[in-house]
Amino acid sequence: MTGSVFQDARKFLSRYLPQTRLVQSTSFSGHGGRSVFLKLESELPTGSFKVRGALYALAARMRREGVTEVVACSTGNHGAAVTYAARLLAVKARIFLPEHCNPVKRANIERLGGAIEEHGNADLAAAFVAADEYARKTGAFFLNDATDRDLPAGPGTIACEILEQRPEIEAIVVPMGDTALIRGVAAAAKELAPGIRIVGVQAERAPSYYLSWKAGHAIETETCDTVADGLATRTPAAANVKAIRELVDEVVLVSEQEMLGAIRQLLLGEHVLAEPAGAAATAAYRKTESLQGKSSALLVTGANISEDVLRQAVA
Repeated sequence: MTGSVFQDARKFLSRYLPQTRLVQSTSFSGHGGRSVFLKLESELPTGSFKVRGALYALAARMRREGVTEVVACSTGNHGAAVTYAARLLAVKARIFLPEHCNPVKRANIERLGGAIEEHGNADLAAAFVAADEYARKTGAFFLNDATDRDLPAGPGTIACEILEQRPEIEAIVVPMGDTALIRGVAAAAKELAPGIRIVGVQAERAPSYYLSWKAGHAIETETCDTVADGLATRTPAAANVKAIRELVDEVVLVSEQEMLGAIRQLLLGEHVLAEPAGAAATAAYRKTESLQGKSSALLVTGANISEDVLRQAVA
């Protein structure tokens, strides 16, 4: 991806989405010379950063060929983003979810008018197979956020906004699920500021891309059972592993309790609501020595938290 791609994405997305706020943290900043900023992607229309990539990727596909229906598999946020994009661009959306997914995220998809199918209850594997089969049978466009070539330019605009607002930022901390977010953010950030540090964050109970980043090749895990459904990846794509090896300087694992603690800190200390994946960057910052003393931006990537998880966090 080149600067022109990110410029095109910014120009297109500015017609539909607001620029999200970059606010200085009150509970982190000022200790040991640190300046810590929160990038509030949770303020976007679907409560998640995902709408940047879904909207840009769907529009890019529609510029190349006709699309009457778009299909996605998702734990929730990508599905809501695709449904939102489809409604704006006047095409149908069908979203394949695992059973018993986050009820807040499922309700977002329903509210936006997406058709929902549920397959499997452990991870996205069954939903992916069903979505792929449906797309092949009907000719619908399968917008897979893990592999779509256009999609990372959308979240890449986050880095452009951060460095435009705060060019002194030395590090950006980014949650890693399917890696489209960190691939876009890292590519854009390093083009604008080659010396910037990119730190990825995964859940300890879903460490497939962490293990793959360390080993240099894709490593699957048997499960991805984490409270952070947005980080629940089990089967890394080899091309994505290669990309993050080139772009990401460090990857940190965070525990379930560390993410719940970060949700609590964001809510009580910053008055910011975050889901577990959305709080992962904050959880990582709290434990990562290499970030101490650096001017850092922490991505708050989503706010679609279920009631039971929120109760756990504030208990």
